[in-house]
Amino acid sequence: MSWFESLVLGLVQGLTEFLPVSSSAHLRLTAAFSGWHDPGAAFTAITQIGTEAAVLIYFRKDIAGILSAWFRSLFDKTMRHHHDAQMGWLVIVGSVPIGVLGVTFKDQIEGPFRDLRITATMLIVVGVVIGIADRLAARDETGGRHRAPKQRKTLQDLGVKDGLIFGLCQACALIPGVSRSGATISGGLFMGYRREAAARYSFLLAIPAVLASGLFELKDALESDHVSWGPTIFATVIAFGSGYAVIAWFMKYISSKSFMPFVWYRVILGVVIIALVTAGVLSPHAAESAD
Repeated sequence: MSWFESLVLGLVQGLTEFLPVSSSAHLRLTAAFSGWHDPGAAFTAITQIGTEAAVLIYFRKDIAGILSAWFRSLFDKTMRHHHDAQMGWLVIVGSVPIGVLGVTFKDQIEGPFRDLRITATMLIVVGVVIGIADRLAARDETGGRHRAPKQRKTLQDLGVKDGLIFGLCQACALIPGVSRSGATISGGLFMGYRREAAARYSFLLAIPAVLASGLFELKDALESDHVSWGPTIFATVIAFGSGYAVIAWFMKYISSKSFMPFVWYRVILGVVIIALVTAGVLSPHAAESAD
């Protein structure tokens, strides 16, 4: 991997990780359109450490409060009803599905699931799902001619059942094209949560899963002689900087704006990919990695 490729891929990772458009799909597509080798699941996982570092810094007050309350609740029974302590447990519970499925389907995630036809299909299907969820949320928020606005749930209403459903939605993002934020936020909207609440829990829920995945891949990479460490670390730093900027923008955007621009983008991109693969312009299969 060249330094220029790492710069571009790092930017793509940071700019798309937190938007409902699938960062893994865009890394795969950027390589395909540029004629580069597929960066692979390991590169994606390691650079995600950079974007998760951005989450840790942006939500540092929330995370510090949750960790503090959770640890205190282990020894102080009166703290177990504290919202932050409960959030700690809910993040753990919500992380179980992606941990189990990620280990179970590791070979498929790194191989067959990276087929561009699957990626394009997921872009379209999940895009439609996000669109429906967004319309339902907008209807509740604005009401209608014969119906008053409906109060949607906040993170104070989050329980074990909803936490597990959020976790299952996050696990769907193991397939390129789904999008971690797109799946979890749309799942939250279907369950009646406000956009900001669904996004905040989505970002918090991603921390243990992404860091665990990144560290796992990092361990394997350290034992390998085929990793371009300089470009990979550079891409991770670039992903951190661009990712932080996107989080700050996105959290403001969703408070008042619709997800429909992302929906149309996903559907159009998916259709274009299918057309290019069908015409033989793009190969559906990843080029063999060569670092």
